[in-house]
Amino acid sequence: MIPSRFRTLIVFCMATIVSNGAMAQSHGSFESARNKMVDSEIVAAGVKNPRVVEAMRKTPRHEFVPIAHRKNAYLDMAMPIGEGQTISPPFVVAYMTAALDPQPTDKVLEIGTGSGYQAAVLSPLVAEVYTIEIVAPLGVKAAKTLERLHYKNVHCRVGDGYQGWPEHAPFDKIIVTCSPEKAPPALVEQLREGGLMVIPLGQRYQQTLYLLKKEKGKMVSKALEATLFVPMTGRAESHREVKPDPARPAIENGGFEDAGGDPLSPTGWHYQRQLKVTESKDAPEGHRYITFTNTLPGRNSNALQGFAVDGRKVSRLTVSVRVRGKDIRQGQDARQLPAVTIGFYDENRAWLSEAAVGPWRGTFDWQTESRQISVPPKAREAIVRIGLLGAIGEVSFDDLRVKAESGTAWPAVREQWPSRRDR
Repeated sequence: MIPSRFRTLIVFCMATIVSNGAMAQSHGSFESARNKMVDSEIVAAGVKNPRVVEAMRKTPRHEFVPIAHRKNAYLDMAMPIGEGQTISPPFVVAYMTAALDPQPTDKVLEIGTGSGYQAAVLSPLVAEVYTIEIVAPLGVKAAKTLERLHYKNVHCRVGDGYQGWPEHAPFDKIIVTCSPEKAPPALVEQLREGGLMVIPLGQRYQQTLYLLKKEKGKMVSKALEATLFVPMTGRAESHREVKPDPARPAIENGGFEDAGGDPLSPTGWHYQRQLKVTESKDAPEGHRYITFTNTLPGRNSNALQGFAVDGRKVSRLTVSVRVRGKDIRQGQDARQLPAVTIGFYDENRAWLSEAAVGPWRGTFDWQTESRQISVPPKAREAIVRIGLLGAIGEVSFDDLRVKAESGTAWPAVREQWPSRRDR
């Protein structure tokens, strides 16, 4: 979810001992990794608010992720935190926080405490933070973590965020870190006149992050970015009108023809980095295609999209894409090469497996690649990721498709796509 102009336990006692020892020994390395992440993934990507940047530098994200994932705490990626929920990538947290324009006198309501990380980032920026989590084990754990780390102005509650927290309304700002289809009426009511709300709205896998401002009792909206958040559960889910069909997985806007109100940012895709939309009569399909360009090994250059897929109903997917490359070389290691990857997750959003179409190297004209991949029986959703994925050079994509199949998976097949004049 990048602004278009800048462009996913062990036994408790033993875990505690290991964690405390590791933390004592690696405080400096965590701090170094955190500052590097802020510089390369937040400031470089367009977050300029100095107070928000400082809060990101000071907030120990590793304290809010499970021990098994702490080695990746300062990578700009989402990670599972249990109970089918995730901690958002640091850039997403910084971007949403900056959009909220936090002021020292603000009283802020957060819907979706999760790990407590977003509340911790907000804590030094505002007067009071009230945060609600519907999943009781997560809410209790987050409250203990925030108390242990001495975030004294953060107040936690377990409950349905769809109802807000009326006892402490009105709120100057509201931030929602899970996605309902529409803004909950109770939250609109509890936002003060002139107040701001940052909220992802839309279908389960096709959402847009909005900045809403309350003017004369009505919400005036501004679309920010395509995004992908876990759904708001409870009453919000029961009120959802459009639900995904996991038996018929598909890619939204795989031809990149729909750019919505922003011709530089294809709709349906989020977390776009170093992506350019080209409109040309020479596009393999339609009139537009996308190109990723990168000159710094290891730097993110990608776009993501999620979709529902039920491994009990779908045994295989056929994935096809048209691709073109120019001077493609690996990034920091052989794993950093352009590809179309699909990661599968279970009902708790725990990672199961990953398959890819690609990778690609060198220079080549438009060609079609297709592969059938097996879907794990436990899969309930997937995330497709396209781009250079850390490589350097230039890669273009068009006409990306995913189709449900049945039977045994077969290996990747590459064929040269004829030029337009040969067809």
